[in-house]
Amino acid sequence: MEKIHGGRLLARALKNEGVDTVFTLTGGHIIGILDGCVLEDIRIVDVRHEQTAAQAAEAYARLTGKLGVVAVTAGPGVTNTVTAVLNAQYSGTPVLVLGGRHPVAQEHTGGLQEMDHPQLFRSTTRFAATVWETARIGEYVAAAVRHAFSGRGGPVFLDIPLDVQTSLVADSTPLPQRYRATEPAGADQTVVADVVSTLNAAERPVIFAGSGFRSGGADALVAAAEARNAPTYVNAGARGAFPHGHPLLGNRTRSQAFAGADVVLALGVDWDFRTGYGRKIASEATVIQVDSEPTRIGWNRAAHHGIVANPGRFTEQIAVSGLEGPETCPWTEDLQQAETVKLAAAVAEADAPSELVGPQFFGRGVGEFFGTDSIVAVDGGDIVATTAKWLQISTAGHVLEPGPAGTLGTGPGFALAAKTVFPDKRVGIVFGDGAFGFNGMDYDTFVRLGLPIIGVLGNDGVWNNIKSFHRMFYPERLVATDLGRRPYHKIVEAMGGYGELVARPDDLTPALRRAEESGLPALVNVHIDETFRASSNYSG
Repeated sequence: MEKIHGGRLLARALKNEGVDTVFTLTGGHIIGILDGCVLEDIRIVDVRHEQTAAQAAEAYARLTGKLGVVAVTAGPGVTNTVTAVLNAQYSGTPVLVLGGRHPVAQEHTGGLQEMDHPQLFRSTTRFAATVWETARIGEYVAAAVRHAFSGRGGPVFLDIPLDVQTSLVADSTPLPQRYRATEPAGADQTVVADVVSTLNAAERPVIFAGSGFRSGGADALVAAAEARNAPTYVNAGARGAFPHGHPLLGNRTRSQAFAGADVVLALGVDWDFRTGYGRKIASEATVIQVDSEPTRIGWNRAAHHGIVANPGRFTEQIAVSGLEGPETCPWTEDLQQAETVKLAAAVAEADAPSELVGPQFFGRGVGEFFGTDSIVAVDGGDIVATTAKWLQISTAGHVLEPGPAGTLGTGPGFALAAKTVFPDKRVGIVFGDGAFGFNGMDYDTFVRLGLPIIGVLGNDGVWNNIKSFHRMFYPERLVATDLGRRPYHKIVEAMGGYGELVARPDDLTPALRRAEESGLPALVNVHIDETFRASSNYSG
């Protein structure tokens, strides 16, 4: 009877889920896992920090709709993924973290990097366990994946002792089949009809798609908005679901729309700090909330219609169920006019004379450079918030932002996954200078793997978001808020990439073009003006 080792059985279980790539930083406790992936033709992408590997797995899941997988060695290798796992939990992304573990035979003997990893992850994952028997590897993967794809989705953790990975089982060892739901859940047709009736009767409707709205419903979102002639807003994972320049897509008027709306259709929306906890919506407005995750319904804001369904599938349902609206609508036209006025103000600010590059000028230039068909990872604070309003990306999910966890350092891992999944697309990263310091060393990974990812860094030399907040409370005692404008581009140059400094507005676009023409992993380091904001996410 032919035999295979546990690592190969694991790789077969991953292939059973459609996984074709595993992100990793190598280590002795995962050699069986990695060897199994090689034997089963699963691509291995290795990085310089386990956090980057786990973040790449999250972006892989977002971009493909499949399970994202990261394999890391025991002890510090596992603990280095904790922040990335938290980010995936907040974002509702199905990620499987595979941890190496000391051999079963060394349990409680003080073996190398001995640690009971699942205890660490029980507060940040949907499932965390140790696989104690080689023959049951497939069962454990199936159990973890069921949890990973439940509701909105989320991270799960399995560690596999080294001797469980390397022990042999029959080549014919079966794997579980058809062990989880694969069809997105819609709503009962009577519920759909009720929602359509409510929307059709509205005088001031607003559609808003957020973190829980995945790419599958993008066409239906546009169709529904057009059928109802309703102003539509997107944030978080739904960015890009509406084509840039569409007249119904709002960008700068969301608060105004919330304040005046009589009906709000919220599709996978989190009523958290990013959306004013739902309090910006008029108190008398009817809220229709649709989410795959039941616990999100009515969170911070009452839902008049609370519907547990996949938001994309639900949008497809209402788009073909008699949704209609007037060809001309004063409410919609007023918001479109307000968008025009706010955009003009932003353009004026971008065009204002400045010795250094102004944030609005930076955002506009970056948005125009990347255009509609790139994938852009955004990694930072204020500079990302500014740039996001200028991005023109028109494919759902192709603006890769960290989500509500607000994690810095996601850019390299997210961009790595994007270039792995879509090697022919232009992939970029928008960095804040603070964010670059977290995982910028993974430019070495880009160089080693020959990935011409284009980074552009807004460098004001401070932790601007925090400095603004600190100044609001203790202006006379600012501390730990200044970084200085460091030559980050030279780090990329030293690793074999392309680096360039931009200190004048007119040099921004030519520098971005030169970065792309280099054919190398690139970083354009842009000196921007420091700005003070009189409000902060921290204050709600």
